[in-house]
Amino acid sequence: MEVHCEGCAGCCMDWRPLLEEADSDRSQRRSPFDRDADDGTSRAPLDGDTNFVPLTREEVRGFLDDGMAAALTPRFWRARDEAEGVEIDGHSVAAVAGRPVFFVGLRKPPKPVAPFDRDEPSWLPTCVFLDPETLQCRIHDSDRFPDECGAYPAHNLALEQETECERVEDAFGGERLLDDGDDDVPADLDGLLLGSQALGAKLFAHPNSDALEGIVERAAAGELTAADRAECLAVAAASSPGTLAISDHHYEWGRERTLEATADDGSTERDDGADSWVGAAIDEWYRRSRTGESVPSPSVADEIETARGAPETPGWDALE
Repeated sequence: MEVHCEGCAGCCMDWRPLLEEADSDRSQRRSPFDRDADDGTSRAPLDGDTNFVPLTREEVRGFLDDGMAAALTPRFWRARDEAEGVEIDGHSVAAVAGRPVFFVGLRKPPKPVAPFDRDEPSWLPTCVFLDPETLQCRIHDSDRFPDECGAYPAHNLALEQETECERVEDAFGGERLLDDGDDDVPADLDGLLLGSQALGAKLFAHPNSDALEGIVERAAAGELTAADRAECLAVAAASSPGTLAISDHHYEWGRERTLEATADDGSTERDDGADSWVGAAIDEWYRRSRTGESVPSPSVADEIETARGAPETPGWDALE
């Protein structure tokens, strides 16, 4: 499989706001996201992230162990029908055996990015680990790089779903998916964790729906607090693949590790200690995006992320 990623990173950000800025010819074309509209047969997520990357239990534990809990966030879904749903905060939340289920993925704080050969940067929700200047992943060559990111877009192609590469081509032209690499697409979808394989390994079931009161509403509104995330991350870390079992030991460990790395009051002030640059950088991105000032150069990431200890990226010239 061959993809042209330089200057893109469409799979690492929510670039839908750029469609509104497109030229008149392109703005008359149907949005590439229209074909994802809910047809009533799927479970729509409560959040608006178009390319949420689900992490496995082991990946969640790894991020927590590294003090990077602030990088993680849960995703809930609306139930497809009453039979599978649990009512929480006025939402019918998808559940398994009466337990509300969720994914854990990476947060997307606003960053100044200029993808798709744009001249000026815009504030866009962008993966916490994406360097806005080079548009490369800061953890690509590390043990923390999620398996699902490494399998993209092969899994989409195997499931006969449109890739972000194709959406970018449709909206802005150019060629991103250069070769679909049929021989590289895993026919057995090994590692995708579908159906019952996902339970406890990627799809986490909360044992107490009452504990999610308030959390579900804030998840739908995009206003999760550090304490909200701690509750969900603790359950994910405590889950057991293939079962609904929860390890009390790992639950307490996960909750403690999350609260050690994040404030518990929902404010923008955090104490991440010396473990990670992630929490402080996320807060700074949110603070700057709310000032109403002009969008800064993506190079401001040197000050906000790299200076706090974020790994540098090689740049595209180094990969040629």
